[in-house]
Amino acid sequence: MEVIFTQDLIRIYKTNTGIIKRKSKLISALDGINLSVNRGELFGLLGPNGAGKTTMTRILSTVLLPTSGVAQVFGMDVVKEAREIRPRIGIVFGGDRGLYWRLSGRDNLEYFATLYAIPKEKAGKRIQELLEQVGLADRANERVEGYSRGMKQRLHIARGLIHDPELLFLDEPTIGLDPVAAREQRQVISDLKNAGKTIFLTSHYMFEIDALCDRVAILHKGKIIIMDTPSSLKDLVADLEVVEIECFGVTSDSIEKLRRHPAVVAVNVVSREKTQLVQIQAPVGTKLVQEFLNLLNDVQIKQVITRQPTLEDAYVKLVSEDSTKA
Repeated sequence: MEVIFTQDLIRIYKTNTGIIKRKSKLISALDGINLSVNRGELFGLLGPNGAGKTTMTRILSTVLLPTSGVAQVFGMDVVKEAREIRPRIGIVFGGDRGLYWRLSGRDNLEYFATLYAIPKEKAGKRIQELLEQVGLADRANERVEGYSRGMKQRLHIARGLIHDPELLFLDEPTIGLDPVAAREQRQVISDLKNAGKTIFLTSHYMFEIDALCDRVAILHKGKIIIMDTPSSLKDLVADLEVVEIECFGVTSDSIEKLRRHPAVVAVNVVSREKTQLVQIQAPVGTKLVQEFLNLLNDVQIKQVITRQPTLEDAYVKLVSEDSTKA
């Protein structure tokens, strides 16, 4: 059964630009989105900041109205039947908002249980189960203001599950977390999937999508450019190698020279604290390292490595191709 279904879904924002002469401008956050999510599936929506992931989540969770198109959850229209949908879904947005910091974790959950009209005798048992599930049972009676960011995010998930929803929306659930807290959060999400929950997860962390999701859609500039399993997406770059060059002072001219190389499929530049990492995708990239270095002759090289491609490399290739088409 399709839990989520969209067809030609569009969301357009109107914004103003300029200081003295204000001009109205239309921005297409979602541009004709078609997708479906099956019951029990952990579906990932992958894309950079500003791609439209949060807009998509807000429409499907009945928080935001679409401009046009069809959006259904449990076969019901998100606009006309929002009241029927809301009791069956849970929403967890990334960040620290949405909790009462001067209350304990348990008090927060008791409050939200009241909002969902859960009988008091059932709420106590449900809250204890959730606290144990997200690993907060031993800190349940402490004020939330003393929680780490990772603990707050786990409490967010418990809050989203308080009414035992059939479908859970997780919008960037590990954003801003340290590696240990993010790993704990991913384990909680994996456990929920194994328990039979349908999960709609948005993220811009490629490894997170790769580790958790059954299927993934890549969103770029408001459009879905591909939808498949993580392993199938990685197959798209299976014949490539990635050359990573850590350097100082790389310029746009140098990057453009690399992109014009006939064997290069995609080039991505990652800025670090003191250096830049140039990632070059090409067949038999190992044999072309010296040619790439010659094109970067005005750049100070720190180190060079070659590796096999990942889901992130598949994403870079697909987005680069989509940008070229545009």
